[in-house]
Amino acid sequence: MNVLGLQGSPRKGNTCFLLSEFMRAAEKLGAAVATVDVREKNILPCTECRVCETCGFCPIDDDMTAEVYTLLREADIVVMAAPVFFYSVPAQLKALIDRSQALWARRNRLGLEDAGSRWRKGFLLSLGATRGKKLFDGIRLTARYFFDAVGARSAGELVYRGIEHRGDMEKQEGAAADIEKAVQELMHPFRLRKKILFVSTDNASRSQMAAAFAQRLFGDRLDCLSAGIRPAAQVNPAMVSVMAEKGMDMAFRRTRSLDAVLQAGLPDAVVAMGPGETCTPVPGAVRENWNVPDFAGGSLDAMRRVRDHIEKLVIERIGHI
Repeated sequence: MNVLGLQGSPRKGNTCFLLSEFMRAAEKLGAAVATVDVREKNILPCTECRVCETCGFCPIDDDMTAEVYTLLREADIVVMAAPVFFYSVPAQLKALIDRSQALWARRNRLGLEDAGSRWRKGFLLSLGATRGKKLFDGIRLTARYFFDAVGARSAGELVYRGIEHRGDMEKQEGAAADIEKAVQELMHPFRLRKKILFVSTDNASRSQMAAAFAQRLFGDRLDCLSAGIRPAAQVNPAMVSVMAEKGMDMAFRRTRSLDAVLQAGLPDAVVAMGPGETCTPVPGAVRENWNVPDFAGGSLDAMRRVRDHIEKLVIERIGHI
């Protein structure tokens, strides 16, 4: 289970403290957590070039392209944290939000489905200096549409008024209990999922496809991971292409080593994709070998046949795990 925090304040203060406490509570319950501090990232504003609406990618070369899109896609829970600036978010975070148009376009212009979008949740953390009734109206709308763009369902918020001076959030009565309760409720369905790991040699094609099909079909009860014994530098572009024919979006996925995935937590089931693709035995894990041939370097038609075979295997054999 991956929890991504977006720290949207231009200074280190109350918002940082609130998000840090939230992420600490999530990690304590077993989540793998990552935080993007927008102050420290090179995220350029959207230029409205509209390239993403035709090709699905943003042409701007910065940290959004190099890192953030992938983190958003890997997250089960996206936490947006920001102080109120003129009834909206600070400019640094707004640049990140505007650039999420590329993800929106992949779904709504290109018709591609991110496998994790059926189950991903978004959560808002915000604070402001005044106590007005409408203080959070603007930021709530921004968060709602941002979560929709990145394929997440808005699942709650914690907002605090009268937070003006450095250290005010640390003194906020009841905040610790608020955070603990919110994190427990938000993470509860994810903590019930079993973890399944698909292993191939390079983690560039077959294991990626299997994990994506399983995530789309069974992501409400399975945490679907993939890894490689000797991972390639990147996923196979041809695999991305044939999966797009099925309406599945494999963009922004990255390969991972088997050791790195196992260090993050042991799976309940391990599926070796092909002959000879074995890994260190995992205590207590169910093991299967699907004997799916490696089509690296093969024709697109060969890839399509293997893709369809993997989809059939996932439908027939993963549902019982």
